[in-house]
Formats: sequence, structure tokens, C-alpha cells
Amino acid sequence: MASDKKFVEFVVDQIKGAGLITSRSMFGEYVAYADGKLFALICDNKLFIKPTEPGRAFIKRVVEAPPYPGAKNCFLIEDELEDWKWLSELVKITIKALPPPKIKKPKRKKKK
Repeated sequence: MASDKKFVEFVVDQIKGAGLITSRSMFGEYVAYADGKLFALICDNKLFIKPTEPGRAFIKRVVEAPPYPGAKNCFLIEDELEDWKWLSELVKITIKALPPPKIKKPKRKKKK
């Protein structure tokens, strides 16, 4: 089941206190970025945050699950979705712990 655009908009709105939050559709589901860093997946109308040790310490009682079959476990956020302050803080902690995004090399034109 693909995620509902209204759910994605709700999640992005809830995290607005964590920086510039954007989302992008991928294969019927969504990825979320904070200040250019991919920090979450939204699949089947559920929020999955990339796991980090500081995030684990902040959450305390972590629920982990794969966002889609074959994926690595992420932090599944359900009960705290309504708490925008808590959720924004988790995202700030997470993006601070994640490595910077890889810089993509420009594509070279093929010679004919």
C-alpha cells in the first residue's frame, strides 16, 4: 500500500521545527530530508527514522522495523507523531549524528 500524500504532508508539518524539511516520492513511498540529509522513510503511512545511537538514547523505548521487505530496521515512530516538539528534537538529533550527504560527481559526456 502506497503512502497517502496527506499523511506525508502531516509528518513534514510536524517536523518543521527541525530545519528545512522536504519530501520526495520514490516508488509510491516517500523519503524525507532535513537540510539536505536523508533521515527518514515514509512507507505504508508509517514514519521510519534512520537509526543512530543518539536517537536510540533519546527515544529510550525503541521500536524497530524494516520500512519495506528486505530493508534494514529503522526506528518506527507511531505514538509520538502528534508531539511535534518531541519529533522535531528526534530529527535534529538524528541529522546531527548522520554523516554529511555524499557529493555527487558531475556526469561526464561520452565521446562519440
